[in-house]
Formats: sequence, C-alpha cells, structure tokens
Amino acid sequence: MSEPEQEFRPDRLLWTRRTSLTARILAVNIIALGLLAGSLFYLDNYRRELLAERFVLAKGQAEIAAQALSIADRSERRKLVGQIGIQQGIRLRLFDRRDRLIADSFKLAEPSFTFAEAGEEPWYQHAARALDRGMDFVLGAPPIPDHVEPEETSGKLWPEVAETRRTRITAIRHRNAPDGTPVISAAVAFGQRGDVLLTTQNPTDITQNVRDARQTLAIIVGAALLVSIQLSLFLARTIVLPLRELVRAAVRVRLGRDREVVVPRLPERRDEIGLLARAVSDMTTALRQRIDAVESFAADVAHEIKNPLASLQSALESLDKVENPEIRSQLMAIAAHDVKRIDRLVTEISEASRIDAELSRTEFEPVDIVRLVTALVAARDERGENGSCTVTINRDGHGYVVPGDAARLERVLENLLDNAVSFSPPHSQIAITLSREPGRILTAVADEGPGIPSDVRERVFERFNSLRPVDEDFGSHSGLGLAIARTIVEAHGGTLSATDKPDGTPGACLIIDLPDWESR
Repeated sequence: MSEPEQEFRPDRLLWTRRTSLTARILAVNIIALGLLAGSLFYLDNYRRELLAERFVLAKGQAEIAAQALSIADRSERRKLVGQIGIQQGIRLRLFDRRDRLIADSFKLAEPSFTFAEAGEEPWYQHAARALDRGMDFVLGAPPIPDHVEPEETSGKLWPEVAETRRTRITAIRHRNAPDGTPVISAAVAFGQRGDVLLTTQNPTDITQNVRDARQTLAIIVGAALLVSIQLSLFLARTIVLPLRELVRAAVRVRLGRDREVVVPRLPERRDEIGLLARAVSDMTTALRQRIDAVESFAADVAHEIKNPLASLQSALESLDKVENPEIRSQLMAIAAHDVKRIDRLVTEISEASRIDAELSRTEFEPVDIVRLVTALVAARDERGENGSCTVTINRDGHGYVVPGDAARLERVLENLLDNAVSFSPPHSQIAITLSREPGRILTAVADEGPGIPSDVRERVFERFNSLRPVDEDFGSHSGLGLAIARTIVEAHGGTLSATDKPDGTPGACLIIDLPDWESR
C-alpha cells in the first residue's frame, strides 16, 4: 500500500486567501522584473568608479602641469598656461603666494569648456536630472555642493587652494555644474615662491555614460514589464476563464434549477485545466446518475413496501369483521406472510443501500474462487438450500485468485445460486464453471430452467425485478438479488451478465468476469 500523501494545508498560504489568481500571476511576474529594475541603483557604483578614475586623472594632470610650469621661465608661464588648457580641455588658474591671480587659461586663450545652463536645455535633460536626484535620494548619497565661480579672483576663495598651501599635498574637490554634471578641481603647490596651480574640468561624459546606461536598462525593463503584463494577463485568462466557467456550471448543478446543465469538458486542452474540466464533468455525470438512481430506488422502495403494507392492512381490518376461525387463521397467515415480506424487503433494501459505501472503504485481498465456491456449495447442501438440484463445480486448472472481499463475493454466488435454484426444475443440475481468459477469471452459473429471453436480460439486473416463475410463492423474493450481485461485482472491477448456455441446451447462464490477482 502506498504511503499517504501529505495533507494540503491552505492556512500555509495565508497571503493567497483573498487575492485573485490574476493578481497573483501579475504579482509574481512583476516582482521578478522589480528585482531586475533594482539593478538601476547599482549604476551609482558605476558612476562612483568613473569619478574616482577622473579624480586620479585630474590629480595627475594638475601635477604634470605644475611640474611643466615650475621649469618654465616666468615669462613663458602665461603662454604655457593657455596652451595646456586648450590641449587638456581644462581650465588653469595660477596664484602667487599672496593668492593673487597670475594667469587664467580662459583669459589667455579660448575657453576649453562651458557650463550648460539648466534653463536652456530640452525637457528630457530636466527629466534626466530629476531621475539623478531621485536616485541620489533613494540611495542616500551625500549632497554635492554646486560649483559657483567667485566674483573675485583671489585664491583664498578656493578651499582646495588653502588646503594645498597648508599641507603641500594635491587637493581635490568635487562640485556640480548647473546642469548636474561633475566639476573636478585640483590644486597643486609648486616652486619656491609658494605658487599654486588650480585646474578645473567638467567631464560631462561621466554623467552622460551613466544616464545612457540607465536609460538603456530602463527601456529594457519597461519593455519587459509590458510584455510580462501582457503574457501574465494572457496566462491568467487561459486559467481563470475556464475555471470561472466550471464554477458557474458547478453552481448551477448545486442549485439544481437546470436539469440539463452541461459542464464544459474542454477537450482541446491537454493540460491540468482540461483534466480538471473532464474530471468535474465526469463527476457531475456520475452524481446525476447516482441522484437519479437514488430517486428511482426510493420510488421503487415505496412501491414495493406499499403492496405488502396494503395487504397487511386489509388482512388486519378484516380480522374484526370475520368470526369464522378458519378464515381468521387464513388472514393471520396472510398478515404473517406480509410481515416477513416487509422484513425481507427492508433487509435487502438496507443491504443494497450500503454496498457502495462499504466497498469503497474495503481493502481488497486475494480470494481463491475455487475454495470459496466449494465451501459455499457444501454449506448450501448441508442446509438444504439447493433443494433437489445437484450443483457441480467444473474447472480447467488451478490458481483462480481474484482481488476482492471474500464475504461480498460469496454473497454474489449465493444470490446467483438462489436464482438458479428458484428457476430450475426438480432434480435438475446446476453447473458452476471456472475458466480463465488473459488477465480475467470467469465464473459461470448455469441452470436447466426456462432461460432468460434476450430482450429482458438486462432487466433481470434491475432493482425489484419481478420476472419470477409463475408457480413461485408470491413475495418470497425481493427482486434485489441480482441487482445487489451486479453492484458488488462492478465494485470489484468486474462485470455480471446473462447469456445462453454454451452447449445450446435450455437454461440460463450468468457469468461473473473478475480481474486476475496476478495481472493487477
């Protein structure tokens, strides 16, 4: 026996209780894209690395320029300052020991760069700066001061110049231009006179590179988001719509207002939804059949019990009006017969109503049919239940073992033998024949009675069937025997059918077809 499956606990998924399936599918896909979008924040590391490289470059440029100026004649310094500014794309300011401006490359030559004014730029640049500020706020980046050109030319207005004079170490400062691009300044002390060189550059390519990377990633994430939403909605529709259709059909079945509710089977779907639809459809059909059978059974029970009750009531009412002892005795016999008949009906009805439920919980075991039949026939002979009939057992081999419940299968054979005895003439023979087919075990019970006409062979298995011998005592059978037998056989995965005798002689032949234990 297989291990029981782990019980599903819906309380483990509390977050899904009040969320629709569509929302959950969208959430799962959007969360994954949200994690991808989080990589936008890592571009800030990329920007810091670029700035660090430019700080090193700016320091090297300033120190090289200072070294070149220190070995040049003082008369050549102004000219050299202008040339270096043009060649390196930077601005050079040269201050003496009193922080007076000696030379400015922007005054000595054409400016190598200009700051873009924020108010004069197109809208997308404003959007880019807003995105930059948003990223800085989310990441908690330290604020960068704005670059403001002093109105005076004194070196004292530049903190990096003062730091260099104090420490004799190259000082670097980072500020933001009006358009949000970085401004990097480097101050270097050189010479014996206490001169200081201040270089300023505006590497706009850093900001542009970061914005381009961010824009590309944002476009990719946005496009992936749109595609993901569309695919999620498509997936949700392919799942949710058929489920809703199944729910509506199930509700109509539950309400019972529409007798012919058609539960969609979705034959074109080969996935789990299709399997569910077909399972629900089959379940609904089986439920309808079960309900119809219960209603029909209830009607038949009422009809069958009503007859003996009416006879019993008539007999009891007549007792008070009859003085003749012989007639009173006959009436009492009729009443007793009707009571036995009602008792038999109630017993058989109770048996028939609980067979399905009991067999659904029964664990089948190997049942030796030969041993079962032999013991049953011997017991019936001892009790005299076979009457004057002779019951023979025929088999063409050994190992007739089927999976099932021995007591229930014995009940099937008991009912078939009862039926055969009731239809058999005195001193006739009833043959039980065991045979085998691939994967199946056949048990045939044949009598020498009148047989069963081909047009009523299925009716004999209906409940309360009354095709009994004309000379049989009325009410001695409930009409449930063969119906109960077929129910038990079908619950064992087999069939019970009525045919002619194989040798063509008169009589009925009822065949039990059950699976072989070894072929399971």
